[in-house]
Amino acid sequence: MFKDKVLLITGGTGSFGNAVLKRFLNTEIKEIRIFSRDEKKQHDMRVELQNTKVKFYIGDVRDYDSLYSAISGVDYVFHAAALKQVPSCEFYPIEAVRTNVMGTGNVLNAAINQNVKKVICLSTDKAVYPINAMGISKAMMEKVMVAKSRTSGNTILVGTRYGNVMASRGSVIPLFEEQIKNNQPITVTDPEMTRFMMTLNDAVELVLYAFEHGNSGDIFVQKSPASTIGELANAMIKIYNSNVEVKVIGTRHAEKLYETLLAREEVQVAEDLGDYYRVAADNRDLNYNKYFTEGSGSIANIEDYHSHNTRRLSEEELIQLLKSIGYTN
Repeated sequence: MFKDKVLLITGGTGSFGNAVLKRFLNTEIKEIRIFSRDEKKQHDMRVELQNTKVKFYIGDVRDYDSLYSAISGVDYVFHAAALKQVPSCEFYPIEAVRTNVMGTGNVLNAAINQNVKKVICLSTDKAVYPINAMGISKAMMEKVMVAKSRTSGNTILVGTRYGNVMASRGSVIPLFEEQIKNNQPITVTDPEMTRFMMTLNDAVELVLYAFEHGNSGDIFVQKSPASTIGELANAMIKIYNSNVEVKVIGTRHAEKLYETLLAREEVQVAEDLGDYYRVAADNRDLNYNKYFTEGSGSIANIEDYHSHNTRRLSEEELIQLLKSIGYTN
């Protein structure tokens, strides 16, 4: 699918961008463009890779002109640029709007105007029933993508939604590792919290699946197992043969008990594709009478799809999964 094609990744110096590079560099893809605003990360990546297939573009998704120039001649776009940290978005919500909502609008408009074939937008579980600014901005990002897909012509716009990626920047696993190696207590907000256990490789697989199978306006979710944070902390302790204690510090502001990947309203209309769910765009028009006269059955007995009711990893499965992504003594 990518042979002799040009791919641009917004926010390409992040964890996802690096994972995509590892997957594609030794294929027959023609060119990968890294679009981001951090020249230091781009420099480090350039020095490390030393690969002529990778081109670097300084710019910001908030600036349409920089996007329009970088997207010229591009076949596909993976849109990963975002403000992702919950606390910073809480303190500076307008910044989250500028990057996650307005920035996405810029990406989609530039892609459509430059005749890009397909754009994949990366979203988050926090967009479902959002309780924090980051989740609200990502929920709006999804709405922007779906709305734009109705008038995007030959440019196909598709969304993916996934939970916290294991060991990605800012996640809890590297923190636990650091605390263990420094012989400090592991700090856990609530040991009964559950989180989907999804690797960076899983995230790339989800994006590629959505790329191959998505229709414009679709949102894809990967089915994933979960673990409690307490079980995760104990698994890390066992991997490193440590005896540090687990210290419960209490739930942080705007932190959820569990991750929800599909609301019950979405579960009702989602297509089960085995390892994935597809939620097609609601393509009703502005004839508001339809909202009062057309329904699709009761949702009273339908559950959301979340990390409390998905398959729970055993301790041994969790340990093996952590070892597979490089956490070993």
